[in-house]
Amino acid sequence: MHNVPTAAVEHLRAVLDAPDLSGTKYRLVHRIATGGMGSVYLVEDTSLDRKVALKIITTPVSSGNLAARLIQEARIVARLEHPGIVPIHDVGTLVDGRVFYTMKYVQGRRLDEYTRQYRSLQNLLRLFQKICEAVAFAHANGVVHRDLKPENIMVGSFGEVLVMDWGVAKVLTESEPPPPASPEQRAGDTTGTQQGTILGTPAYMSPEQARGDLAALSDRTDIYALGAILYFLLTGRAPFDGGSSHEIREKVLREPPPQPRLFDPKIPRPLEAMALKAMAKDPAGRYPGIAQLSSDVVRHLDGQTVSAYRETLLERVDRWVEKNRFLIFLIVAYLLMRVFTFLTMGR
Repeated sequence: MHNVPTAAVEHLRAVLDAPDLSGTKYRLVHRIATGGMGSVYLVEDTSLDRKVALKIITTPVSSGNLAARLIQEARIVARLEHPGIVPIHDVGTLVDGRVFYTMKYVQGRRLDEYTRQYRSLQNLLRLFQKICEAVAFAHANGVVHRDLKPENIMVGSFGEVLVMDWGVAKVLTESEPPPPASPEQRAGDTTGTQQGTILGTPAYMSPEQARGDLAALSDRTDIYALGAILYFLLTGRAPFDGGSSHEIREKVLREPPPQPRLFDPKIPRPLEAMALKAMAKDPAGRYPGIAQLSSDVVRHLDGQTVSAYRETLLERVDRWVEKNRFLIFLIVAYLLMRVFTFLTMGR
């Protein structure tokens, strides 16, 4: 039997998985990405003459929990009308029975890709503020994301920031779809919600997620992930990496993350303290809300003290000098001019 080239196999699989858009107003352009639960395609909305992204379950039969999960994701995102959250346009069912929804087609780069080229700390902190604003809006509407990570943040060409992939998001006041009934469904659905189920990405998940303690998940679960994203922005790496998913989860549960300044001593100590506070093992030790975390970022950018870090007297003086550098220059220049004038007149 002849070996079929891998590229040919992948092409055949892509053709078979492609959605049948007959009977809809959409025309298929190409596939954008594929995940564990579904695939995202670029399609053309022929009614409005625009390109949108279409998300659809990868499995050929869209029934049970998989369909319920996708519909729930669409409904959750649809209620979150915010500039930092991708808007939903439409939801429906294709002729093959698969559920889909369409959303804004975001043109830009993922945050992890963006940071490879742009490493200005001030710029990255301003992007981080925008991420915090979007997630804070979700929290104000009772929604936790549960899978925040650089790969789920898009940065547009004009500096716009969009929080993506709300596939495992939860409305805290509502129940979730039950887990799949069969082993086959369970293997294909990574979003089951029974107690003990692991939700999220190991390198950015909180200890309560790593334990599968769904009852403990709250707003502070997302705050942990935001701290991990801040850690990534400071160091260029995840707080925990290397090894299998199980090994990373064990590190999350049992080890503190390496201090960011071990990788780069130039990282400001207040920012290091902020990331580590947000990533406290005990949720009670984290920031009580995103507003407090975002406020610390603003205060640092403005050259003020932050709640997560207690300065020494020398650091306080250094910060004052840095903040008032121009004023100090003017005073020194004035004093030198006075001395020069005094010496000149004394001759």
